[in-house]
Amino acid sequence: MKKTIMIMGGFVLSLLSITASAQQTWDAKNNPTVDSISALYRDKIITAPVPPTREDIFPVIGKYESAMNTDTASISISIDEQNKGIAWIDGLPQGRVKAMLRKSPATYKIPAQKTAEGNEVAEGTLIYDKPTNTLRICLGKAYNAEDPGAAFAPVEEPVANTVKKSTSKKTVVPKTWIYTGTKLSKETAMN
Repeated sequence: MKKTIMIMGGFVLSLLSITASAQQTWDAKNNPTVDSISALYRDKIITAPVPPTREDIFPVIGKYESAMNTDTASISISIDEQNKGIAWIDGLPQGRVKAMLRKSPATYKIPAQKTAEGNEVAEGTLIYDKPTNTLRICLGKAYNAEDPGAAFAPVEEPVANTVKKSTSKKTVVPKTWIYTGTKLSKETAMN
């Protein structure tokens, strides 16, 4: 009987020591093995990239100022909430104009349209140059899918032939309207 009590007492004591050691928390910072392994990779740990913002995806969004255009000093561009491929240009003398994304991230075709104000808008091109923060809009020249920047090239007038006069009807070419502006940077307040 004494032997049985002694064996049971030893068993209870070993059980108590096991539960006491299980309750101790393991700290990786105090473990020399974990520390030596972590030291091998400290310089190689990289942070996760920041997810792109809406302005990163659609860099044309924003407000623009122009020193060259007297009829339109500032305009703003926003993305349509239902169709992300459509941008709305506000502040043009023609009214609010729709532009359709053609080459991501910042080349848009402006289709011929009638604004809510009743103004006719000829087809055109919108290009935003992100490195220089410059917006260029050309209305009155057709969008060229192969070279959208061609809309901003200067037009050479044909040399008039003084020997032979043409009696054919002149085609009415819409007057081109060009806007060049710089994107206003967002100012953040620091406390």
